[in-house]
Formats: sequence, C-alpha cells, structure tokens
Amino acid sequence: MNTIHFQEKFEERHIGPSADEAAEMLDALGVQNLDQLIDETVPAQIRTAGTLRLPQALGETAYLRRMRAVADKNRVFKSYIGQGYYDVILPGVIQRNVFENPGWYTQYTPYQAEIAQGRLQALLNFQTMVIDLTGMEIANASLLDEATAAAEAMFMQYGLRKNKAANTYFVSDNVFPQTLDVLHTRAQSYGIELLIGDLHDIPSTDDIFGVLVQYPAGDGTIADYKSLVEQLHARDISVCAVADLLSLVMLSAPGEWGADVVVGSTQRFGVPMGFGGPHAAYFATKDAYKRNIPGRIIGVTIDSNGDYALRMALQTREQHIRRDKASSNICTAQALLAIMAGFYAAYHGPKGLRQIGERIHGLTVLLDRALQQLGYAQLNDTYFDTLRVELGELAGPLHAEALNNDVNLYYQGTIAAIAIDETTTYQDIETLVRIFAKLKAKTVNDVDLAALADTIATCVPQALQRTSAYLTHPVFNSHHSEHEMLRYIKSLEAKDLSLCHSMIPLGSCTMKLNATTEMIPVTWPEFGGLHPFAPIDQVGGYMQVINELDSWLSEITGFTKVSFQPNSGAQGEYAGLMVIRAYHESRGDTHRDVVLIPASAHGTNPASASMAGMKVVVVKCDERGNIDVADLHEKAETHAANLSALMVTYPSTHGVFEEPIVDICRTIHQYGGQVYMDGANMNAQVGLTSPGLIGADVCHLNLHKTFCIPHGGGGPGMGPIGVAKHLVPFLPNHQIVSVSGPQGINAVSAAPWGSASILLISHAYIAMMGAEGLTNATKYAILNANYIKTRLENHYPILYAGANGRCAHELILDCRTFKSVGIEVSDIAKRLMDYGFHAPTVSFPVAGTLMVEPTESESKAELDRFCDAMIAIREEIAAIEQGLSDRADNLLKTAPHTVAMVSADTWEKPYTRSQAAFPLPFVRSHKFWPAVGRVNDSQGDRTLICACPPLSAYEEIEA
Repeated sequence: MNTIHFQEKFEERHIGPSADEAAEMLDALGVQNLDQLIDETVPAQIRTAGTLRLPQALGETAYLRRMRAVADKNRVFKSYIGQGYYDVILPGVIQRNVFENPGWYTQYTPYQAEIAQGRLQALLNFQTMVIDLTGMEIANASLLDEATAAAEAMFMQYGLRKNKAANTYFVSDNVFPQTLDVLHTRAQSYGIELLIGDLHDIPSTDDIFGVLVQYPAGDGTIADYKSLVEQLHARDISVCAVADLLSLVMLSAPGEWGADVVVGSTQRFGVPMGFGGPHAAYFATKDAYKRNIPGRIIGVTIDSNGDYALRMALQTREQHIRRDKASSNICTAQALLAIMAGFYAAYHGPKGLRQIGERIHGLTVLLDRALQQLGYAQLNDTYFDTLRVELGELAGPLHAEALNNDVNLYYQGTIAAIAIDETTTYQDIETLVRIFAKLKAKTVNDVDLAALADTIATCVPQALQRTSAYLTHPVFNSHHSEHEMLRYIKSLEAKDLSLCHSMIPLGSCTMKLNATTEMIPVTWPEFGGLHPFAPIDQVGGYMQVINELDSWLSEITGFTKVSFQPNSGAQGEYAGLMVIRAYHESRGDTHRDVVLIPASAHGTNPASASMAGMKVVVVKCDERGNIDVADLHEKAETHAANLSALMVTYPSTHGVFEEPIVDICRTIHQYGGQVYMDGANMNAQVGLTSPGLIGADVCHLNLHKTFCIPHGGGGPGMGPIGVAKHLVPFLPNHQIVSVSGPQGINAVSAAPWGSASILLISHAYIAMMGAEGLTNATKYAILNANYIKTRLENHYPILYAGANGRCAHELILDCRTFKSVGIEVSDIAKRLMDYGFHAPTVSFPVAGTLMVEPTESESKAELDRFCDAMIAIREEIAAIEQGLSDRADNLLKTAPHTVAMVSADTWEKPYTRSQAAFPLPFVRSHKFWPAVGRVNDSQGDRTLICACPPLSAYEEIEA
C-alpha cells in the first residue's frame, strides 16, 4: 500500500460516523447510499448544480502552519488608544482552565439549570461584581458590547418614560463615537430623536425622556453628575451612565450619585482586546425595573430538596415568549466572557482590583507630570487613566515618532490621547517620555521620573473618590492563590454538563464539534492583542482572514458580500432588516414597513422586526407545519403597498425542506418585498443549496452554530449577514473605521468587525473541511437526524416530515399525549439528566414537544446511547400508563436524582436507587451527576435574588 502521499483529512475527525457506521445507518433507513437519502430529503429544484468553489482542504498541522504566517502579518504595537478597549493581563489559571477549556466553552445556554449550576454560579458572581461596583440593585448576566448595551438602556428608558409623548434622548457629546454610532441606528427605527450636546445645555423642554452620560467621559475627564441628575429627576428624566467598570474601584459608584441605569464593558477584567471582541458588556439598574432589564438574569432559588439552587429568572420577559411585544430581541449574550470577568474579580479580589486601578492611575499621573515638565499642555485636569496632549505643529512628527517606537496613540486633530492600562509598566512610561522629549530636542534624562513618582497625587476629584466597600462576599475574598482559584474553577466546572460529557441534541442550536485546532489561534497574542481601531497597515493578518472568510461565506450562501459586524444571531436579524429598510428608503419606498413572519418562526424574528420599526403580520402554517402558501399569497397581496420583507427559516423550524420555497420567495419579490432568510438552519444547506439560489436577498449566519464557534454557555456568538448585490451598498458602516460605503447604515455593534477574534474559528473550520468536507458535513447531519427518526418513530410520534417522509437536520418528537398520565415534556427533559444527556429543545417550536438535532459530529454509538435513553424513558412512561408506576411519585416526576438523594440513609421511593441513578448499563460507567434536584422556578421569581447571597442567607433559603 502506497502511503507516501497520504494526508489525514480533518473532515474525518469532524464527522462522527465512520464509513462502516454510516453503512449500518443507511441500511436502517432503507436506502442504498447517502446520495439517495439526500435526494429524498432536499427538493431537486433547489439543489446546486456543482461543488463549492473553495480552496483545497488543509490538514490541521498545515492549517496552523499557514496561520502562523498569517498572524505574522499583524503587528502588535503597544496600544494607548483606549476608547473602551484596553490591553489586559489574563491570568494563566483562567486562560488555561476557562478560556481554553472545552468544559467551559462547549456548554449550552443554561436553560436546564440542574446540570448548569457551575456556570450559573459563575454568572451570579459576575452580576454581583457589577452590582457592587456600580452601586445599583440588579444586573443582568451580560450583553453583547458597550455600545449596544447603551442602546438597550435607551430603549428601556424610552419604555419607562412617564410622559409618553416625550420622544427625545439627550446624549452627551463626550461619549465614545462608536456608542453614538449605534445609538443613531437604534433610535432611527423607533423614531427617537437623538439630541447630542453639552450637558450644560440640556433644553428645558418637556419632550426629553432620558439622558446618557459617560463616566469617565469619552475624553477621559471626570465630572460630578450628582446635581445634574437631581435636576433631571425633578423633570422625570432618567439617566444612563456608561461607566468604565475598572475605574469604579477608585471613583464614586454611579448608583451613589443617582444614575437609573449603568452600562459598559467588562473587557478590562482579563478579556483580550481581540480586535474588537468578544467582550461581555454589563447592564445594571434599579430593582423596580427588573421586568424591563434586557438579557439574562441569574437568580437564586431552591431545588426539590429545599437546597440552594440557581436558574435563569423571570423568563416570561424574554423575546421567545413576548415575540414582537418584546422590549429586546436579545437571544444570547457573552456568557463565557462574563464568566472570565467574574473569575478575574474573584482571583484579584477587592484589594487586588484596587491595586490595579491605583497603579494605572498612578502611572497616568506620572506621565502627566512628566509631559508638563517637558513643556506640553495636558488638557485633562481630572482623569482616571486618559490624558490629552495638545501638540499643535508637532502632531505629525509625534505620530511618526510613536510609530517608529511601535506605539499607537489616539489622535484627534492636533490632540493626542493616551490611555494607560493594566499592562503599562514604568518602562513604558519612560518610552513615552522619550518619544515626547525627542520632539522638544530633549531626552528622557531631562525629566526626573523617580522624583516625580515619589510625589504622585490623585487626579480624581475628592468628592468623587470612592469610599464605599465592594466585593465583600466571600467568593471575592477566598481564591487569591492559584491553587485555590484552580480548585474553585474546577469545582464549578464539575457541576456542568458540556460536550465533554455527551451529545447536546438541541434543535436549531447545532451543538457540533468545536475542534481544538480551530480554537488554538484565538489565544495567540498576534490576534488577541490588537485594538479594533489599530491602523489598517498593522492588521494585515486580520484583513486576510476577514477577506477570505467573506469570499468563502459568499460562495457558500450564493451572495455577493458579507458583513461581519453583527455579533450575535439576533443582531444579524436586526442588521439584515435595517439593510432592507435602507434599501427601500433609497428607492423612495419609506412606507414599506410590513414584515411577514410564519407562525413557526423563532421568537427573535418578530422581536427583531419590531426593533427595526417594522409591523409584524403572521403567516399561518398548515397541518404539516409548513408555511400556508395560500395565506402567504393573500397577505402579501393585501399588504403589497407596504410590504418590506418576509422572514423565513429554511429548512423550516419544523425540520422540513418546504417544497414551495422558491415560489414563496418569488411571491414576495412580485409584491416589492425582500426575502430575509434566518440562517439558524444553514447547516442543512451548505454544499447542497444556498439562500441565494433559493431566492433570498439577505441571510444571517449563526457562526456559533453552522460554522463551529462554541456556544460558550450562552455566548459568544457571531451573526454576520450575507446579501445579494443590490443590498451591498447598505451594509453596516462604522464611525471610526470605514467598512462600508456612503449609503451604509450606521453601526449595529461597537467594533467594526464585531467579535473579530472568534472569526478565526470559522475560518479554520472552512479551510480544513474544504468544499467536499462541508458538503459531507451537511449530508451526515441529515443522515444522523433521520437515523434518530427511524429509531424513535415507533416510540414517539414524529410531528413533521417532508414529502418522502424524511426530516432535514432536526426532528420534533411529540410528547403531548403523555399529559394523560400526568407527564409533561419537562419531566422527560429532567429524566434525561439521569441518563447523562442534556434535553433536546423543549416546547419549541411547538409546545409539549422535543426538537432533536444530533449534528454531523456525533458517532453512531453516541446516537444509539441517546436513542436507548429515549426509548427507556418511553418504557418508564408506559409503566405509568399501565398502572405499574405511581402517577405522582415516579422516575420522571422526581428526576433528576442527585448523589445526595441516592446515597441518603433512607429511601422511600417506589423504585430502586439503581433505577433512579443507573437506568442503563452505559450510565454506570460514565455517570454525570446533576448538582441539584429539580429547580423551583416559581420560588425564584417570587423572591428574586440576583446577587451572591451572604452566608447567612443560605440557611434562610434552606429553611
């Protein structure tokens, strides 16, 4: 056998079933080969004629070798740009054991709380950190970025305004430009008028409902807003503060001077800049607004044994339930990054954070004194970490000299801004002084830095110096040695089920393999250490990755160009609709504001449409779960004059390739509308068909689904949008870095290319899979789903199927008939935990069902384990139906069973301990124990606690 030219294919590592396993599965389905299955599943009229035009697939070693060369094209200068992005020191114990650990980054959003207690505790820590530092009463578990968090605050203030006629939002002219950019985008769709100006010149009119300030301000200065806030409150005007969280270890908390909402970024808490993200934003407000706060809230409750437990609280506020009535379309956030930030605070503790803050401030003051000694005019009298130096005619020479020393400053005309961060050293200050001194024909020796360092005084106004305590809970005062921190991280990790343990068969969530090789470049300093506003000639590596990914995704989707700015799937939906809106407006069709959305659509679809200022008209589904084409035709014709778009998911949310999709798209175009395709199910299209071929005009892509970015326990995500040629001019632009043309809409996210660092993961996936591998991934995803369908259809009714009885990449198990014996679909979800599995998607898109998506990455052996578990559970239900098990006290109603329950001295259940904990042989050899018993949701909502309770409270919870 000649193996000289053999090269191992990454495809064979990514796709779970072996050739022999695939043959067995195909035989079970009654088809000759994989192509026959695809022919029976995907309508012929939408199939692509040829293969994807992509570069030849690279092996893992070859890809990493290539990426080393690409990384070298990025020049990582010392960044003093600031503007909301700062270099950090990520503690190694957090980098290795969280950021680079699949036990943390492969988890799903913690909907199944009993097997997510570690992640929930880490997010509760994050909320506590934010509450303490901001001086507010409640915080969420993170948002996407600082600019979009500010936009969410504006919306909340708008919704809470007492004067419903008030329509003006006053924004300080001293905020970061990217924040103002996103505010413009969000305000447009709701008809909110933004008034930008000096805070001393706020009009006395009645039409202002809210004010936004930055603290410290965008130029680095620190102002006392207390009297201003009091005056605004007297006029029923609410105030949002965009605050640098790290500065609050030294500055008076916004809650102490009356802010109603405080938002910002936690990037400075150990999260690399990564050319713009991902970073966890925070959102804190008053307890009175707990039902209005956007995003996830983690709350304390009890489990079935009366013990301390955590879960996501107040879920009835969410867009999945409220749909177009939702106040936000947020579906996920930045859980992994929030977890890292919370661990960073726990590792350093209040004293450590104070030392970091004081050191940053001290070095800033030292540089200020040195520059003044050199004869420069430093413009900021008060500051935390940012100086502004008037350069006059020296601006050009200073810029050149800084670049010669591998230093980036932030330039505004003749002013250079310098932002000091955690990584800045005394030697860095010497370098900066040397640069500035040279332009004055002096040297660093003309400044006595040592003497100046001995006379440092704070430049924080005395009235704004923090005196209140923060981070007093033991969690922030117990883990300061690496040994203790490591053990704490691992103790929480052990409470969470992730892809490390078993498949996570969630429909529409696509929990596929996040390969190690795909993840490796993300933590390289050449990618992690770049500021998003770094000069374009320093980021050649990133530009190559982004341009290649643009080309590849355009080929995969059949579109012309891709925008990478949206940093979540819901954000992509919103961006796509805003692009459509801009297109209509460019043609004078400003009245087109009706969006048709099928009844089966994901909850973020109608929420996003509402956020974009659209009117939602629901299209019926037929008895097979497909779009009712007659109803669609009727409503498209009825609303023809105002039709803006159709939002459609393909394959459908019901897991079916709907035959008339081309006709559906043609109908929308006939009446002047555009077709927005939700890319949630793109993993059933790649290589077989494409949105462009089907007839869509824009499609967002969940890179954290189809293209392998990990879910990270509820984020990060990326939701770039691909568009047809006529929509390209309207793709999102950016205030600081031009990424689109003059007709481009305002920014939808803070950074020009969204969470750029995790684009590397999707880049790696496509490069290593190649055209054939990507197409095979789609085929195997369909094979795996249909294999599960075949194994389970005699035990559970399958709700929908295509014309030939096939499902797409996912299927829906109907569990509604079990209600007759008191079994709810949630009982099945909890019982699956005892078998070591996360539940499929519960009650979506149809109440009382389970939507299963196995992905192509799972082997036949794993699929069989899952099917065996589901069949065994069906037998447990049958025992109830036959009267052999008690309707109230049975294996499902009591699930999940914890180690404490099973090992208790007494056992009074009508079934054995073994049946409870080890229901099948494979469970015994690979047992995952749920950390708590069934969580009490209503208890947590009745008594909302969203910060770490004091130790005494644990006893109260148990009581």
